[in-house]
Amino acid sequence: MNQISLGKRILFGVGILTAFVTLAFAGKRCDNVIPSFVKNEHNFVLASENFATPVVISKNDFDGVKMVAEWFVNDVKMVCGTQPEIYEQDYQEHTQIVLVGTIGNSELLDKLVADGLLDVSEIEGQWERSLTEVIENPFPGVEKALVLAGSDKRGTIYAMLNLSREMGVSPWYYWADVPVKTQETILVNPERKITKSPAVKYRGIFLNDEEPALGGWVRENFDGFNSRFYSHVFELILRQRGNFLWPAMWGKAFFDDDPENGVLADKLGVVISTSHHEPMGRAQAEWSRYGSGPWDYTKNKKVLADFWEKGMERNKDYETIVTVGMRGDGDKAMEEGTNIALLEGIVNDQREIIEQVTGKIPEETPQVWALYKEVQDYYDKGMRVPDDVTLLLCDDNWGNVRKLPAIDAPVHKGGYGMYYHVDYVGGPRSYRWINVSQIQRIWEQMNLTWEHGVDRIWVLNVGDLKPMEFPTSFFLDMAWDPEAFNADNLFDYTVDWCAELFGEEYAREAARIINLYTKYNHRVTPELLDENTYSLENYNEYERVRNDYRDLAFDALRLYNFIPNAYKDAFDQLVLFPTNASANLYEMYYAVAKNHHLAAENNPEANYWVNEAKACFKRDSLLTVHYNTQISGGKWNHMMDQTKIGYKSWNNPQKNIMPKVIRVKEEKVSAEKLAFKEADGYVSIEAANYQQSGTSKTIKWKEITDLGKTESGITTFPQNAYPNKKDEVYLEYAVEFESTGDVEVSVLVSPTLNFNANKGLRYAISFDGDAEQIVNFNEAYRGELGPWQANRIITTKTTHNIDKAGVHRLRIRVLEPGIVLQKILIDTGGLKPSYLGPPQSEQVKL
Repeated sequence: MNQISLGKRILFGVGILTAFVTLAFAGKRCDNVIPSFVKNEHNFVLASENFATPVVISKNDFDGVKMVAEWFVNDVKMVCGTQPEIYEQDYQEHTQIVLVGTIGNSELLDKLVADGLLDVSEIEGQWERSLTEVIENPFPGVEKALVLAGSDKRGTIYAMLNLSREMGVSPWYYWADVPVKTQETILVNPERKITKSPAVKYRGIFLNDEEPALGGWVRENFDGFNSRFYSHVFELILRQRGNFLWPAMWGKAFFDDDPENGVLADKLGVVISTSHHEPMGRAQAEWSRYGSGPWDYTKNKKVLADFWEKGMERNKDYETIVTVGMRGDGDKAMEEGTNIALLEGIVNDQREIIEQVTGKIPEETPQVWALYKEVQDYYDKGMRVPDDVTLLLCDDNWGNVRKLPAIDAPVHKGGYGMYYHVDYVGGPRSYRWINVSQIQRIWEQMNLTWEHGVDRIWVLNVGDLKPMEFPTSFFLDMAWDPEAFNADNLFDYTVDWCAELFGEEYAREAARIINLYTKYNHRVTPELLDENTYSLENYNEYERVRNDYRDLAFDALRLYNFIPNAYKDAFDQLVLFPTNASANLYEMYYAVAKNHHLAAENNPEANYWVNEAKACFKRDSLLTVHYNTQISGGKWNHMMDQTKIGYKSWNNPQKNIMPKVIRVKEEKVSAEKLAFKEADGYVSIEAANYQQSGTSKTIKWKEITDLGKTESGITTFPQNAYPNKKDEVYLEYAVEFESTGDVEVSVLVSPTLNFNANKGLRYAISFDGDAEQIVNFNEAYRGELGPWQANRIITTKTTHNIDKAGVHRLRIRVLEPGIVLQKILIDTGGLKPSYLGPPQSEQVKL
């Protein structure tokens, strides 16, 4: 079995960390070498408690590389407490440096190559490759240099962020509050390490369906979807070795909302494209702001062409992928009868705009045509775009791939991409609230995609981003190296992901919980779940799935209590909350199902389930408040604002709606008019549920709620009052028998001892006024320790004859105080052994 490794941090000595530098996500170690487990003179000391090796970057390197270097030195500070200085070009007065550089853009790096000290031939000119190596005596006065080099801008950025991840800085340190474990020293293995190019060229996410959750959070914290917000998104993408983004678009326009958005993305090397229905780099919201006339090329060609041209002018100097084609306004299909020739003409006109604005032939500007929904139908009917345009294939919005290239299809120069969903707004019902995607299904479908040659673009619709952290990580990791994943190592990936986030000790159990909650949620989304989903009658199905989820939530809560405090917020977000909140929905809908079933029978027990359902509905709101206002001190307020209860169509309700429950009018029947009914060869009675009782002027019966093993205990008060010969202090129970003949009656009493000078405590028992049998249940006790104490019960048995079927009355009369009756069991031939005895038998009206 291949083992997936998420760049494990190897500790040795006390608080000393050796980094592999390069991450491995499955099976093989992606050119890593195993580090030494003993501190030695060959390891490169990156930082220690009072020392940090300075970082040197050439002046002419990319601004994005310099910006990520700031992240990197801050990562070192988070791990070791000491932050390295950053120098441009200047390495004087330092005997040891970290040299960060991009081949061809770093004078210092290129000098090492020219001097024969550094061989970059394996990565030069290639896509997003990184090299890490320690060079001895690289420059005058410098004894050692840790080289973090890239074949291009992103290759250099990945070299730094891969090392950060090896040091223990999770990609989710901001977005899921994963703590950074501190170390006294960071040592880097000096051996040369090289990463290969990613298997998929463009790997990214789509922020979509972002209201009300992400939108509310962003406005509260950043005043809008601006560069301050997107800097965190870009950082996450790069730390996950992604490079591509479809930005949020519900009423938002990435390039227009904040001009610095595009500048920052280009600086950092995050390739921006616009979604499947937003051509030529212009957001749908921009048409609402600046467009005029209909979104119809046959009626408004000049205005639309001018609109698109302005988008290309704005973005022409950025690294982007231009979306071509046209759908209806607002993510809708074009009008019925749309002409394929018209659509092909639109693409040709768009390419003319691209050529005119960029001054380059269209083939030199990356373009994509998304075959989303009805657009695939156009393709299937013969519509084609130029060969250099990437064909972005799509799933059905539910994680099921719709179309793949034929194995024997001619090579398509522009390649193929895949647009995949773990969040969706639309039919048959939106799913947006919580993660419902199994990585097993993602892997199976994306492996199918990969093996059909789809390797140009992989983009994942992640909705609000939170709480889709786990499938986001998996999708981007798989996009880097699909061959590293197989059907046998998917759980290993989950374990390694949890080890990186929560530590090795808790990883396997956390992974088991994630694996199961996603399995349960994948069966049916919370939005589709209702009281009719599972069967109450067949196979005990609804109760089983309810219990399974409730047990899993208990396991998550137990692990939360064990996990160190520093990890609790991250664990709550990623494991506990989705499990607990989803389990609560199962409990609620099970209660509704029970209520409806019993109400249809006019059974008053339905009312119990009304209360249970309402309690769960209230608990859902409290869990939402907990996530929004208590986890991480309220950092993620609004992230759980998405509704999930009360759907009537594909679209979500404005607020959660309590499911309909039915109260049954209860006919109040006095206990005197009820009898316990024999069934399955026994009768089980909780002693406090008598039909009649006898008292005296001074002695009364009193139930002690929750005393004992099952429901309660009942005894006489005051406890120093002894019945005299004339007193009739008893409890009587009506029993409806089906059986006749001898029956055995077991009376279960609390283990009160013979405190009365060893005389013992006695009761009299009889049926229907027949001769009483006197039972002394503790007369023989002389201080020995045994079953009475261990079992916390004393059981006495008597045999009685029932001469005919029907109602008979069992009477138990106490002869001393201190007798605490708990339960009565009547065996008519079918009573089975158990520790607590069977639940109480059904009561019927006399």
